[in-house]
This record gives sequence, C-alpha cells and structure tokens, in this order.
Amino acid sequence: MRAPNHLNALRAFESAARHLSYVRAAEELNVSPAAIGQLVRGLEETHNVVLFHRSRSGPARLELTDEARAVLSDLQTGFDYLASAVEKLKTGGAATSISVTVPPAFADKWLLARVKGFQALYPQYELRLDTNGKLVDFTTERIDLGIRFGQGHWPGLLSTLLIGDEFFPVCSPSLLTGEHPLTSIESLKHHRLLHDVSMRGTPAFPTWDIWLKQAGHEAIEAARGLQINDSAAVLQTAISGNGVALGRSSLVAVDLAAGRLIRPFGEAQPCELAYYIVQREGLEPTAASDAFKHWLLAQAHAK
Repeated sequence: MRAPNHLNALRAFESAARHLSYVRAAEELNVSPAAIGQLVRGLEETHNVVLFHRSRSGPARLELTDEARAVLSDLQTGFDYLASAVEKLKTGGAATSISVTVPPAFADKWLLARVKGFQALYPQYELRLDTNGKLVDFTTERIDLGIRFGQGHWPGLLSTLLIGDEFFPVCSPSLLTGEHPLTSIESLKHHRLLHDVSMRGTPAFPTWDIWLKQAGHEAIEAARGLQINDSAAVLQTAISGNGVALGRSSLVAVDLAAGRLIRPFGEAQPCELAYYIVQREGLEPTAASDAFKHWLLAQAHAK
C-alpha cells in the first residue's frame, strides 16, 4: 500500500496530540506554530473531522476530541514502524537505540551496576534510560520498554514478571553497638523508623505497620519516625546509621552483600508487588528491545 496522503499533516497532528500544544509540536518538528495549525486544519477539512477542542481563554492548550483519541494510537504505531524502518536502512537491518523508563530507585540499586554487561554483549545498541520517576504514558511517549513496580496490570501494556519481592528490617552495622544496641524487635523503640512513602496510597506497599503486625508486635508504635518519598534515599539514610528501614529484597541485595546494610532481626515477609517489564500492547518489539528484555530476565534469574 502507498503511504497515506498528507503525511506531514499527520505528523503535525500526532506531535500536537502528544504535547497538547502547537508550540511544543512546532519546536519538535522545527516549524512555526502557525504551520502546525495550518496542517492540522487542512487535515480536519479534508476528512471533515474535528481533532482538537481549542481553549478560548487562559493558556493556549489543546484537548483531544473523541475522534482524535480513536485514531491516535494506530497513528503512533504507524510512525513507530516508519521510524524502525528508517533505522534499519541506516544500520543495515538493526535498530540502534532502546528507550527504557525505569523507577529511579531500581535504576540506582539494581540496574545501573549491570548495564555494562548488556553493552558488552550488544555494542550495536544504544541504551537510553529515563529515570525521572514519572509514570510514562506509552501511547504518547516514544518508549520501547518500561520497568514498573506493582501488581502487573496496567491498561494498554503487556507485562512480564522480572523480580518478585519480600521485605524485612535493615540497618547500618553501627546500630548493633552503642547505648541501645539493635538486637531485637523490642529495641526498635530506641531507634528512628524510616518510612518509604514513595507509593503512599498503594495498600499493598510494604510499611512498618504491616510488618510489625505480621511479626506479632503491634504494640510498637509504627507511625513515628522519618518519612521519605524516595526508596533509594530511605536506604541511604539507613546506611548512614540514621534509622532502621524496611528493605525490599530487590533493592538491598548489593548493600547487604557489601556489608553496608545488615538484617538485625525478623523474618522476611512476602510482598504482593513486584517489578515487571512492560511494553505497549499491539506493537511489534524491535530486535533491540527484545534483546534488552531477554537480557533483563536472564539477569534477574541469575540474581
């Protein structure tokens, strides 16, 4: 089949729909906002359809119509295929880059120390990691793969279990000595509890309240202490000796092996949440993203 007519207009519409802004679309495509608007209006007139509701007051912002939402995903899939084809022309058949969105704590505590192994195996691929912590919309952002922490169900995404989790108290070895050595659950009352609130509002996320109740120590006050909304920062605070954290096995393995953290007491408890590899449903993966996915799974199985 021939490429559709009005390809430039379709590009303008897709970019404007992704950014919800003619100005940002113009910056991306290196044209003027007026040119983007003209291309979109031409597309609307040709097909007798309205693609955007336009704000008449306040900041200029676009809102997709139902007709635009109905076609946007297919259009973006088409552009993804075109981009993949162009990459293959440039490189003799292989895509060159893989864009992956990764939770910052997982990147810091698990992934970044390992990626040199992938790069050694696949020097032809360029890995681009997004670790800003924002939950990326795969229908509007150009992302090949993601890693997410949850129960494995996200609309529009296929998920593959990467690493399961369990949780248990961890602290610096320095807390085993001093005036109140941390040698039992009862001795927690003398130490600051560190709370990871990065997923506040997610009932299954591990908390001190959950762990203490399951360990049979409900009398210990679970709410006191320091709240931090970054999982890696919680662990770094524990490493510095400034409190006791709940460690998740996926994130603390390296620090435990290096002796920066220890498990002073208590059994590990299962966690309903886990890390999953996610990818957009209905989109054929590139050879590069497929290679990275299988490498991730091999790393997880190797521990």
